[in-house]
Amino acid sequence: MSPTKLRRWGWIHKWSSLVCTVFMLLLCLTGLPLIYHHEIGHLLGTDVEAPALPPAMQANPPRGNIDAVLASARELYPNKIPMYMSQEIDEPAIWNVTLGDHPNDEQYKPIAVDARTTKVITEPAFEGGAFMSTMFRLHVDLFAGLYGKLFLGFMGLLLIVAVVSGVVLYAPFMRKLDFGTVRRDKSSLLKWLDLHNLLGIVTLVWVLVVGATGMVNTWADLLLKYWQNTEIAEMLKPYQGRGEPKIDNMASIHDAILRAEAAEPGMKVAFVAFPGTPFTSSHHYGVYMRGDEAFSSRLYKPVLIDAATGEITDRRELPWYLTALLLSQPLHFGDYGGQPMKLLWALLDIGTIVILGSGLYLWIRRARSARAFKAGTQAPPQEAQAPALVRSTEAS
Repeated sequence: MSPTKLRRWGWIHKWSSLVCTVFMLLLCLTGLPLIYHHEIGHLLGTDVEAPALPPAMQANPPRGNIDAVLASARELYPNKIPMYMSQEIDEPAIWNVTLGDHPNDEQYKPIAVDARTTKVITEPAFEGGAFMSTMFRLHVDLFAGLYGKLFLGFMGLLLIVAVVSGVVLYAPFMRKLDFGTVRRDKSSLLKWLDLHNLLGIVTLVWVLVVGATGMVNTWADLLLKYWQNTEIAEMLKPYQGRGEPKIDNMASIHDAILRAEAAEPGMKVAFVAFPGTPFTSSHHYGVYMRGDEAFSSRLYKPVLIDAATGEITDRRELPWYLTALLLSQPLHFGDYGGQPMKLLWALLDIGTIVILGSGLYLWIRRARSARAFKAGTQAPPQEAQAPALVRSTEAS
Protein backbone atom coordinates (compact mmCIF):
# COMPACT_ATOMS: atom_id res chain seq x y z
CA MET A 1 0.00 0.00 0.00
CA SER A 2 1.35 3.43 -0.94
CA PRO A 3 2.29 5.96 1.78
CA THR A 4 -0.56 8.23 0.58
CA LYS A 5 -3.16 5.50 1.06
CA LEU A 6 -1.63 4.58 4.40
CA ARG A 7 -1.95 8.19 5.56
CA ARG A 8 -5.55 8.34 4.33
CA TRP A 9 -6.53 5.15 6.17
CA GLY A 10 -4.54 6.35 9.18
CA TRP A 11 -6.59 9.58 9.20
CA ILE A 12 -9.88 7.62 9.03
CA HIS A 13 -8.74 5.30 11.83
CA LYS A 14 -7.51 8.17 13.99
CA TRP A 15 -10.60 10.35 13.85
CA SER A 16 -13.24 7.61 13.89
CA SER A 17 -11.48 6.21 16.97
CA LEU A 18 -11.05 9.56 18.73
CA VAL A 19 -14.67 10.63 18.29
CA CYS A 20 -16.11 7.41 19.71
CA THR A 21 -13.43 6.41 22.25
CA VAL A 22 -14.82 8.14 25.35
CA PHE A 23 -18.33 6.81 24.70
CA MET A 24 -17.06 3.32 23.90
CA LEU A 25 -15.10 3.36 27.18
CA LEU A 26 -18.30 4.31 28.97
CA LEU A 27 -20.21 1.48 27.27
CA CYS A 28 -17.51 -1.08 28.08
CA LEU A 29 -17.35 0.01 31.73
CA THR A 30 -21.14 -0.01 32.17
CA GLY A 31 -21.52 -3.21 30.12
CA LEU A 32 -19.17 -5.18 32.37
CA PRO A 33 -21.54 -5.34 35.39
CA LEU A 34 -24.50 -5.89 33.06
CA ILE A 35 -22.94 -9.18 31.90
CA TYR A 36 -23.30 -10.39 35.50
CA HIS A 37 -26.53 -8.60 36.36
CA HIS A 38 -28.15 -11.76 37.76
CA GLU A 39 -25.16 -12.52 39.98
CA ILE A 40 -24.88 -8.90 41.15
CA GLY A 41 -28.60 -8.82 41.84
CA HIS A 42 -28.22 -11.95 43.96
CA LEU A 43 -25.37 -10.38 45.96
CA LEU A 44 -27.28 -7.13 46.46
CA GLY A 45 -30.45 -8.97 47.40
CA THR A 46 -32.42 -7.51 44.47
CA ASP A 47 -32.68 -10.77 42.48
CA VAL A 48 -36.02 -12.49 43.04
CA GLU A 49 -36.16 -16.18 43.89
CA ALA A 50 -39.24 -18.35 44.06
CA PRO A 51 -40.18 -19.52 47.57
CA ALA A 52 -39.61 -23.18 48.38
CA LEU A 53 -42.69 -25.40 48.13
CA PRO A 54 -43.75 -27.85 50.82
CA PRO A 55 -42.05 -31.26 50.35
CA ALA A 56 -45.31 -32.88 49.23
CA MET A 57 -45.60 -30.44 46.30
CA GLN A 58 -41.98 -30.37 45.16
CA ALA A 59 -42.08 -33.53 43.04
CA ASN A 60 -45.04 -32.27 40.98
CA PRO A 61 -45.33 -28.48 41.40
CA PRO A 62 -48.75 -27.09 40.50
CA ARG A 63 -49.38 -24.57 37.73
CA GLY A 64 -51.42 -21.72 39.10
CA ASN A 65 -54.22 -20.09 37.17
CA ILE A 66 -52.66 -17.21 35.22
CA ASP A 67 -55.77 -15.04 35.64
CA ALA A 68 -55.23 -15.38 39.39
CA VAL A 69 -51.55 -14.44 38.95
CA LEU A 70 -52.60 -11.25 37.16
CA ALA A 71 -55.30 -10.49 39.74
CA SER A 72 -52.80 -10.83 42.59
CA ALA A 73 -50.48 -8.29 40.95
CA ARG A 74 -53.32 -5.86 40.21
CA GLU A 75 -54.46 -5.94 43.84
CA LEU A 76 -51.34 -3.92 44.67
CA TYR A 77 -52.16 -1.27 42.05
CA PRO A 78 -55.85 -1.54 41.14
CA ASN A 79 -55.78 1.66 39.08
CA LYS A 80 -53.00 0.48 36.79
CA ILE A 81 -53.34 -1.70 33.72
CA PRO A 82 -51.29 -4.77 32.74
CA MET A 83 -48.58 -4.16 30.14
CA TYR A 84 -46.58 -7.41 30.08
CA MET A 85 -46.23 -10.79 31.74
CA SER A 86 -43.03 -12.79 31.29
CA GLN A 87 -41.14 -15.83 32.54
CA GLU A 88 -37.36 -16.25 32.56
CA ILE A 89 -36.19 -19.50 30.97
CA ASP A 90 -34.20 -20.37 34.12
CA GLU A 91 -36.98 -19.34 36.55
CA PRO A 92 -40.35 -20.71 35.33
CA ALA A 93 -41.74 -20.61 38.86
CA ILE A 94 -42.10 -16.81 38.68
CA TRP A 95 -44.35 -14.62 36.55
CA ASN A 96 -42.98 -11.11 36.14
CA VAL A 97 -45.99 -8.81 35.80
CA THR A 98 -45.59 -5.23 34.58
CA LEU A 99 -48.29 -2.68 35.40
CA GLY A 100 -48.51 0.94 34.26
CA ASP A 101 -50.81 3.92 33.93
CA HIS A 102 -50.95 3.40 30.16
CA PRO A 103 -49.59 0.84 27.65
CA ASN A 104 -46.35 2.79 27.08
CA ASP A 105 -45.68 3.88 30.65
CA GLU A 106 -41.91 4.10 31.25
CA GLN A 107 -42.46 4.42 35.01
CA TYR A 108 -43.99 0.97 35.21
CA LYS A 109 -44.31 -1.19 38.31
CA PRO A 110 -42.69 -4.66 38.11
CA ILE A 111 -44.22 -7.31 40.35
CA ALA A 112 -42.98 -10.88 40.87
CA VAL A 113 -45.75 -13.45 41.41
CA ASP A 114 -45.34 -17.13 42.27
CA ALA A 115 -46.49 -19.05 39.17
CA ARG A 116 -47.51 -22.03 41.34
CA THR A 117 -49.40 -20.44 44.22
CA THR A 118 -50.41 -17.19 42.41
CA LYS A 119 -49.23 -15.19 45.44
CA VAL A 120 -47.19 -12.00 45.15
CA ILE A 121 -43.53 -12.57 46.06
CA THR A 122 -42.18 -9.02 45.94
CA GLU A 123 -41.86 -5.82 43.95
CA PRO A 124 -38.38 -6.11 42.44
CA ALA A 125 -36.11 -3.10 42.46
CA PHE A 126 -36.28 -1.33 39.10
CA GLU A 127 -33.58 -2.86 36.85
CA GLY A 128 -31.94 -4.46 39.89
CA GLY A 129 -31.55 -1.44 42.19
CA ALA A 130 -30.04 2.04 41.95
CA PHE A 131 -26.56 0.92 40.89
CA MET A 132 -27.66 -1.50 38.16
CA SER A 133 -30.38 0.88 37.02
CA THR A 134 -27.80 3.62 36.53
CA MET A 135 -25.46 1.27 34.67
CA PHE A 136 -28.32 0.10 32.47
CA ARG A 137 -29.56 3.57 31.55
CA LEU A 138 -26.06 4.87 30.84
CA HIS A 139 -25.40 1.85 28.64
CA VAL A 140 -28.69 2.02 26.77
CA ASP A 141 -29.50 5.70 26.24
CA LEU A 142 -27.35 7.99 28.44
CA PHE A 143 -30.59 9.00 30.22
CA ALA A 144 -31.62 10.74 26.98
CA GLY A 145 -34.30 8.40 25.64
CA LEU A 146 -34.53 7.79 21.90
CA TYR A 147 -32.03 10.52 21.05
CA GLY A 148 -29.50 8.97 23.42
CA LYS A 149 -30.01 5.56 21.81
CA LEU A 150 -29.53 6.92 18.29
CA PHE A 151 -26.43 8.85 19.37
CA LEU A 152 -24.89 5.70 20.84
CA GLY A 153 -25.84 3.86 17.66
CA PHE A 154 -23.84 6.40 15.68
CA MET A 155 -20.89 5.90 18.05
CA GLY A 156 -21.21 2.16 17.37
CA LEU A 157 -21.02 2.85 13.64
CA LEU A 158 -17.84 4.88 14.16
CA LEU A 159 -16.41 1.99 16.18
CA ILE A 160 -16.99 -0.37 13.25
CA VAL A 161 -15.29 2.14 10.91
CA ALA A 162 -12.35 2.35 13.33
CA VAL A 163 -12.04 -1.45 13.49
CA VAL A 164 -12.22 -1.90 9.71
CA SER A 165 -9.66 0.84 9.09
CA GLY A 166 -7.42 -0.68 11.76
CA VAL A 167 -7.55 -4.04 9.97
CA VAL A 168 -6.58 -2.36 6.68
CA LEU A 169 -3.57 -0.78 8.40
CA TYR A 170 -2.57 -3.92 10.30
CA ALA A 171 -1.03 -5.81 7.33
CA PRO A 172 1.59 -3.19 6.43
CA PHE A 173 2.28 -2.60 10.12
CA MET A 174 3.11 -6.30 10.65
CA ARG A 175 5.08 -6.70 7.42
CA LYS A 176 8.41 -6.89 9.27
CA LEU A 177 7.16 -8.17 12.62
CA ASP A 178 6.13 -11.60 13.87
CA PHE A 179 2.55 -11.91 15.06
CA GLY A 180 2.23 -10.94 18.71
CA THR A 181 5.51 -9.01 18.83
CA VAL A 182 5.73 -6.33 21.53
CA ARG A 183 8.97 -4.40 21.16
CA ARG A 184 9.99 -4.02 24.79
CA ASP A 185 13.45 -2.71 23.84
CA LYS A 186 11.94 0.29 22.06
CA SER A 187 10.32 3.41 23.52
CA SER A 188 7.23 3.17 25.74
CA LEU A 189 5.21 4.68 22.92
CA LEU A 190 6.10 1.83 20.56
CA LYS A 191 5.45 -0.78 23.27
CA TRP A 192 1.95 0.61 23.83
CA LEU A 193 1.37 0.79 20.08
CA ASP A 194 2.34 -2.89 19.70
CA LEU A 195 0.06 -3.87 22.59
CA HIS A 196 -2.78 -1.76 21.18
CA ASN A 197 -2.49 -3.45 17.77
CA LEU A 198 -2.09 -6.95 19.21
CA LEU A 199 -5.19 -6.69 21.40
CA GLY A 200 -7.07 -5.05 18.55
CA ILE A 201 -6.50 -7.94 16.14
CA VAL A 202 -7.15 -10.60 18.82
CA THR A 203 -10.50 -9.07 19.81
CA LEU A 204 -11.42 -8.10 16.23
CA VAL A 205 -14.38 -10.45 15.71
CA TRP A 206 -15.81 -9.85 19.18
CA VAL A 207 -15.64 -6.06 18.89
CA LEU A 208 -17.35 -6.20 15.49
CA VAL A 209 -20.10 -8.49 16.81
CA VAL A 210 -20.72 -6.48 19.98
CA GLY A 211 -20.46 -3.16 18.15
CA ALA A 212 -22.85 -4.23 15.38
CA THR A 213 -25.40 -5.83 17.74
CA GLY A 214 -25.23 -2.82 20.05
CA MET A 215 -25.94 -0.55 17.09
CA VAL A 216 -28.93 -2.70 16.10
CA ASN A 217 -30.26 -2.55 19.66
CA THR A 218 -30.34 1.25 19.52
CA TRP A 219 -32.82 1.01 16.64
CA ALA A 220 -35.35 -0.99 18.70
CA ASP A 221 -37.90 1.83 19.11
CA LEU A 222 -37.78 2.71 15.41
CA LEU A 223 -38.07 -0.92 14.28
CA LEU A 224 -41.05 -1.54 16.54
CA LYS A 225 -42.74 1.63 15.32
CA TYR A 226 -42.18 0.56 11.70
CA TRP A 227 -43.63 -2.88 12.46
CA GLN A 228 -46.71 -1.26 14.02
CA ASN A 229 -47.22 0.98 11.00
CA THR A 230 -46.89 -1.87 8.48
CA GLU A 231 -47.72 -5.43 9.55
CA ILE A 232 -49.70 -4.56 12.66
CA ALA A 233 -51.69 -1.99 10.68
CA GLU A 234 -52.51 -4.69 8.12
CA MET A 235 -53.67 -7.06 10.87
CA LEU A 236 -55.95 -4.35 12.25
CA LYS A 237 -57.93 -3.83 9.04
CA PRO A 238 -60.73 -6.23 10.13
CA TYR A 239 -61.03 -4.22 13.37
CA GLN A 240 -61.62 -0.82 11.78
CA GLY A 241 -64.63 0.87 13.35
CA ARG A 242 -64.56 -1.29 16.47
CA GLY A 243 -63.93 0.23 19.85
CA GLU A 244 -60.91 -0.91 21.83
CA PRO A 245 -61.63 -3.68 24.36
CA LYS A 246 -62.15 -2.63 27.95
CA ILE A 247 -59.58 -4.01 30.37
CA ASP A 248 -62.19 -5.60 32.65
CA ASN A 249 -64.04 -7.29 29.79
CA MET A 250 -61.08 -9.00 28.16
CA ALA A 251 -60.95 -12.73 27.55
CA SER A 252 -59.17 -14.98 30.04
CA ILE A 253 -55.40 -14.64 29.68
CA HIS A 254 -55.06 -18.15 31.11
CA ASP A 255 -57.18 -19.63 28.31
CA ALA A 256 -55.38 -17.49 25.74
CA ILE A 257 -52.01 -18.89 26.81
CA LEU A 258 -53.36 -22.46 26.73
CA ARG A 259 -54.55 -21.90 23.15
CA ALA A 260 -51.16 -20.50 22.15
CA GLU A 261 -49.37 -23.50 23.68
CA ALA A 262 -51.69 -25.90 21.86
CA ALA A 263 -51.08 -24.06 18.58
CA GLU A 264 -47.28 -24.16 18.99
CA PRO A 265 -46.44 -27.56 20.55
CA GLY A 266 -42.93 -27.88 21.90
CA MET A 267 -42.66 -24.16 22.59
CA LYS A 268 -43.05 -22.25 25.84
CA VAL A 269 -44.39 -18.82 26.70
CA ALA A 270 -41.68 -16.16 26.85
CA PHE A 271 -43.88 -13.14 27.44
CA VAL A 272 -47.36 -11.78 26.91
CA ALA A 273 -47.91 -8.27 25.55
CA PHE A 274 -51.26 -6.74 26.50
CA PRO A 275 -53.32 -4.65 24.07
CA GLY A 276 -51.82 -1.29 23.16
CA THR A 277 -48.20 -2.10 24.01
CA PRO A 278 -45.51 -1.88 21.28
CA PHE A 279 -45.35 -5.67 20.75
CA THR A 280 -48.99 -6.09 19.81
CA SER A 281 -52.07 -4.18 18.65
CA SER A 282 -54.77 -2.41 20.62
CA HIS A 283 -57.08 -5.42 20.09
CA HIS A 284 -54.80 -8.39 20.75
CA TYR A 285 -52.91 -10.30 23.32
CA GLY A 286 -49.48 -10.92 21.85
CA VAL A 287 -48.34 -14.28 23.23
CA TYR A 288 -44.70 -14.77 22.32
CA MET A 289 -43.55 -18.38 22.23
CA ARG A 290 -39.92 -19.57 22.34
CA GLY A 291 -37.84 -22.72 22.21
CA ASP A 292 -36.38 -24.30 25.32
CA GLU A 293 -32.69 -24.20 24.39
CA ALA A 294 -30.29 -21.39 25.34
CA PHE A 295 -30.24 -19.83 21.87
CA SER A 296 -33.65 -20.91 20.54
CA SER A 297 -35.20 -19.31 23.62
CA ARG A 298 -34.48 -15.98 21.90
CA LEU A 299 -36.26 -16.97 18.68
CA TYR A 300 -39.77 -15.76 19.43
CA LYS A 301 -42.90 -16.59 17.48
CA PRO A 302 -45.91 -14.36 18.16
CA VAL A 303 -49.40 -15.77 18.49
CA LEU A 304 -51.98 -12.98 18.25
CA ILE A 305 -55.17 -13.62 20.18
CA ASP A 306 -58.28 -11.45 20.06
CA ALA A 307 -58.50 -9.89 23.52
CA ALA A 308 -62.30 -9.75 23.34
CA THR A 309 -63.03 -13.32 22.19
CA GLY A 310 -59.89 -15.21 23.19
CA GLU A 311 -59.57 -16.73 19.71
CA ILE A 312 -56.31 -16.96 17.76
CA THR A 313 -56.39 -14.56 14.81
CA ASP A 314 -52.81 -14.67 13.51
CA ARG A 315 -49.58 -16.64 13.96
CA ARG A 316 -47.33 -14.98 11.41
CA GLU A 317 -43.56 -15.01 11.86
CA LEU A 318 -41.78 -11.91 13.06
CA PRO A 319 -40.25 -9.87 10.22
CA TRP A 320 -36.54 -10.36 9.67
CA TYR A 321 -35.59 -7.02 11.20
CA LEU A 322 -37.31 -7.80 14.53
CA THR A 323 -35.76 -11.28 14.54
CA ALA A 324 -32.37 -9.62 14.02
CA LEU A 325 -33.14 -7.25 16.89
CA LEU A 326 -34.09 -10.06 19.27
CA LEU A 327 -31.06 -12.16 18.29
CA SER A 328 -28.72 -9.21 18.72
CA GLN A 329 -29.54 -8.87 22.42
CA PRO A 330 -28.08 -12.18 23.68
CA LEU A 331 -25.11 -11.80 21.32
CA HIS A 332 -24.47 -8.34 22.71
CA PHE A 333 -24.49 -9.37 26.37
CA GLY A 334 -23.28 -12.95 25.94
CA ASP A 335 -25.98 -14.32 28.23
CA TYR A 336 -27.03 -17.46 26.33
CA GLY A 337 -23.98 -19.68 26.91
CA GLY A 338 -23.81 -19.94 30.69
CA GLN A 339 -20.92 -18.92 32.92
CA PRO A 340 -18.08 -19.81 30.48
CA MET A 341 -19.47 -17.46 27.86
CA LYS A 342 -20.05 -14.71 30.43
CA LEU A 343 -16.43 -15.03 31.53
CA LEU A 344 -15.25 -14.87 27.92
CA TRP A 345 -17.39 -11.78 27.28
CA ALA A 346 -16.03 -10.13 30.45
CA LEU A 347 -12.40 -10.81 29.48
CA LEU A 348 -12.94 -9.50 25.96
CA ASP A 349 -14.68 -6.45 27.41
CA ILE A 350 -11.66 -5.76 29.64
CA GLY A 351 -9.35 -6.25 26.64
CA THR A 352 -11.39 -3.68 24.70
CA ILE A 353 -11.08 -1.22 27.58
CA VAL A 354 -7.28 -1.61 27.34
CA ILE A 355 -7.43 -1.07 23.56
CA LEU A 356 -9.49 2.10 23.91
CA GLY A 357 -7.41 3.40 26.81
CA SER A 358 -4.11 2.72 25.05
CA GLY A 359 -5.36 4.38 21.86
CA LEU A 360 -6.28 7.48 23.84
CA TYR A 361 -2.90 7.41 25.62
CA LEU A 362 -1.02 7.14 22.31
CA TRP A 363 -2.88 10.09 20.86
CA ILE A 364 -2.24 12.26 23.95
CA ARG A 365 1.48 11.35 24.00
CA ARG A 366 1.91 12.19 20.33
CA ALA A 367 -0.01 15.44 20.67
CA ARG A 368 2.20 16.52 23.57
CA SER A 369 5.37 15.60 21.67
CA ALA A 370 4.21 17.54 18.63
CA ARG A 371 3.40 20.63 20.72
CA ALA A 372 6.75 20.43 22.50
CA PHE A 373 8.56 20.12 19.17
CA LYS A 374 6.75 23.13 17.72
CA ALA A 375 7.59 25.14 20.83
CA GLY A 376 11.25 24.16 20.41
CA THR A 377 11.53 22.66 23.88
CA GLN A 378 12.52 19.17 22.72
CA ALA A 379 13.85 17.39 19.66
CA PRO A 380 11.37 15.45 17.59
CA PRO A 381 11.33 11.84 18.79
CA GLN A 382 11.62 9.22 16.07
CA GLU A 383 8.04 8.13 16.69
CA ALA A 384 6.66 11.63 16.11
CA GLN A 385 8.13 12.30 12.68
CA ALA A 386 5.61 10.42 10.50
CA PRO A 387 2.07 9.05 10.61
CA ALA A 388 1.70 6.29 13.18
CA LEU A 389 1.59 3.14 11.08
CA VAL A 390 4.04 4.43 8.48
CA ARG A 391 6.68 5.22 11.08
CA SER A 392 5.98 2.01 13.01
CA THR A 393 6.58 -0.03 9.85
CA GLU A 394 9.79 1.84 9.15
CA ALA A 395 10.97 1.43 12.75
CA SER A 396 10.45 -2.31 12.57
